[in-house]
Amino acid sequence: MIKWSKLEVSAINNIPRRLVTALRMGGLWVATWGAAAAYAVNDLKGGPAVNQLYLHPAATKIAEEQRWLHDMMMVICLAIFVAVFSVMFYSIWKHRKSRGHKPATFHESVKVEIIWTVVPFLIVILMALPATKVLVAQKDTTNEDLTIKATGMQWKWGYEYLRGEGEGIAFISNLDKSQRAMSNSGVVDAKETDYLFKVDNPLVVPVGKKIRIVTTANDVIHSFAVNSLGIKQDAIPGFVRDTWFRAEAEGDYYGQCQELCGKEHAYMPIHVKVLSEKAYSEWVAVEQKKMAAKLDDPTKVWTLDEAMKAGEKVYAAKCLSCHQSNGKGGGAIKPVDGSAVVLDADANKQIMVLLNGQNNQAMPSWSSLSNSEISTVITYTKNSWSNKTGQVVQPAEVAAARK
Repeated sequence: MIKWSKLEVSAINNIPRRLVTALRMGGLWVATWGAAAAYAVNDLKGGPAVNQLYLHPAATKIAEEQRWLHDMMMVICLAIFVAVFSVMFYSIWKHRKSRGHKPATFHESVKVEIIWTVVPFLIVILMALPATKVLVAQKDTTNEDLTIKATGMQWKWGYEYLRGEGEGIAFISNLDKSQRAMSNSGVVDAKETDYLFKVDNPLVVPVGKKIRIVTTANDVIHSFAVNSLGIKQDAIPGFVRDTWFRAEAEGDYYGQCQELCGKEHAYMPIHVKVLSEKAYSEWVAVEQKKMAAKLDDPTKVWTLDEAMKAGEKVYAAKCLSCHQSNGKGGGAIKPVDGSAVVLDADANKQIMVLLNGQNNQAMPSWSSLSNSEISTVITYTKNSWSNKTGQVVQPAEVAAARK
């Protein structure tokens, strides 16, 4: 046990409270920094970098123009700041009362009025002309090579290729399961470079082509934004808005929903994969084969075992982002296990929920799934966990409900 002398105790007791507080805050900062360092990840090429303070590296001409505008306006603002405060401080110091200066008695000066009206006007024009040029270019979505619809939903993106090579391709892009598992556990692999940016299905586009992105949403307001590509467009339910980009180089570019859209807003990344024209054509061919494989004969009759195996895959790929693997609910998400709609002998009720959504799109529409995918996932939910209905829903029933 340490013994302190009366002099030492007196010295400790007289340490200023502010110094003690500062030392404590310093210790807290070091502890916080150490904890952050334990979860540090590496730079993500095409996305954010560690300790990044500046804009992402530009991958499009528009993004380069945006960076130039940013720098130009910052220089102008800094020059104005320095000039105004220099004059102000000089005037205060040079004409202070202690030197015998007395305040002027004039009330107005036409010359000064003209100067401080004309000069700001010229500055605004100087800033507005190049900014307007870039803003107009950002909104020129004509003559596109490819049109893709991006639909925001809690908490994922749906992509539909509406026009151009790949027309008809559609899929859902979710945060990769391994990323969500790391987030839930609080343990992040130090080798990770794409933490919370990795998705199961990236948006794929060809290099050097003008890509028009049409945005909308089916629940709340989202925002489709990829900084390196120079795009940010809100996705609003009931509205269709658009933006565009032309990637100058192949690679992977990352963004996130930039509108606070709910409790899992942080788990809604965007991954744009830019391929060469040849590689993109090969990707389109593969995706079209997958789509053709999904277009099962609506007259096909599935057995319970077949439907259960196929439905389990659909549930894992599409439903686990909201519903749990055990069929239970959580918060605003209703359980599938024991659900009255799922247990109802009339399978058409559950089919309509998947086709149209419900509860103001808290349960979104899954009409983009094929008839077989919907029928098998319904069969899976009707015969899993405590649900043992023995019902098998066929693709023909879903096809009939679509009409």
